[in-house]
Amino acid sequence: VPRSFFGGSGGSTYKPFDPATELGVQEPVGFWDPLGFTADGDEAAFKRRRSVELKHGRVCMAATIGYITPEYYKFPGFLSPSQGIQFSDVPNGLAALSKVPSLGWVQI
Repeated sequence: VPRSFFGGSGGSTYKPFDPATELGVQEPVGFWDPLGFTADGDEAAFKRRRSVELKHGRVCMAATIGYITPEYYKFPGFLSPSQGIQFSDVPNGLAALSKVPSLGWVQI
């Protein structure tokens, strides 16, 4: 009778990485990977992509707040005292890009 050095039946107990069993896989969609990024079965790459996705989501949420907030609140005072530009003079959204002085963008 062959015996395993560490006991047991001698069969492999290694379980390969299966992203379909990870936290967040829910019905009715289940595990969804249309581009096949997890086809290689690399657990470290999967966890890195998951953390990067969370980081990008948080950056997007902060950008959304930064885009919405000026609709309701503007800082008092001057953006550029030398050019007489107040914060209230700067329009919202992408139109603000042309109103901020170029040296102001350098400071940012």
